[in-house]
Amino acid sequence: MGLAIGIVGLPNVGKSTTFNALTKEQNAESANYPFCTIEPNKAVVPVPDKRLDKLGELVNPEKFQYATVDFVDIAGLVSGASKGEGMGNQFLSNIKEAEAILHIVRCFEDENVTHVDGSVDPLRDIETIETELILADIQTVENRVERLRKQLKGTDKSVKIKFEIAEELLAHLNENKPAITYENSQEEKLEDLMKELRLLTDKKVIYGANVDEDGLAEDSEYVTAVRKYAAENDAEVIKLCSKIEEEMAGMEDDERDEFLKDLGAEESGLDQIIKKSYEILGLISYFTAGVKEVRAWTIKKGWLAPKSASVIHNDFEKGFIRAEVIGYDDYVECGGESKAKEAGKMRLEGKEYEVQDGDVMHFRFNV
Repeated sequence: MGLAIGIVGLPNVGKSTTFNALTKEQNAESANYPFCTIEPNKAVVPVPDKRLDKLGELVNPEKFQYATVDFVDIAGLVSGASKGEGMGNQFLSNIKEAEAILHIVRCFEDENVTHVDGSVDPLRDIETIETELILADIQTVENRVERLRKQLKGTDKSVKIKFEIAEELLAHLNENKPAITYENSQEEKLEDLMKELRLLTDKKVIYGANVDEDGLAEDSEYVTAVRKYAAENDAEVIKLCSKIEEEMAGMEDDERDEFLKDLGAEESGLDQIIKKSYEILGLISYFTAGVKEVRAWTIKKGWLAPKSASVIHNDFEKGFIRAEVIGYDDYVECGGESKAKEAGKMRLEGKEYEVQDGDVMHFRFNV
């Protein structure tokens, strides 16, 4: 399964610079003026995982494949975007399919970098973007309500239930509340409707507090305010300096690690974003390891073995027989699959086995 993260924010807060840094590609133009990004930028980014690197050392495969994250960077939004101001909300459809949103917020002063509203105020900026996302969702739900209204004369009772839920959801949004906070007793019907609508405010949010280099060591009042707001709204925060992240983009791993150490940082912005995304979305990775390929596969935490096998191929789930499983630590400690088998560390698991993060697996199936 893929993981997509949509990047949003006001113009000139560091979105494109962050995108450049995260993707390790200079394919999003960065400039000191609003709307420098006028087409959505998309990139597939490998998920850094030192466990996969270690498996590669032990197996020495022909190739190895990291799990991946799709990053989608859209043009900066401004107040009134939902009514066509600035570049309008024409790009928001590009992040409807994203599982999470990375909201870049400017948390630094720099007279050489203009701000679209003339001053730095992270909470005002957050409110501007979130209001525009809610307004875009209101438009989406209004359209669905009208379509459902026309279907009410039919005999399908589920249409009436969906119509009632959609009307309540619309009232909720009109109170300037995000869709993710809406609850309804008809949970199954609500879930179906949300899957159809793919509302922007029904997604988990990570706030990226973009600071200057001095701001990495200690939280400024701007970052503190963002952290407080996120805590009150069940969201996550990472702190990063997009300019430094961009500088690190071309570095080798050892050089990058040393650079981070000098800055007093343990992880890059990329590592933090991916870790937080996996955490809030309940994702884990398991591995397959053979001479042809060592690969990481992303699944939902709690998935049983057959469902987990389906990310390799649907036939693996349909014809699932059993899974051969070695825990990552056992695999590494024993020095590979054959020695793990000899040490009795390989287990045969059936259809009810809940796959664990880091499992090294081989599936037996018959179709």
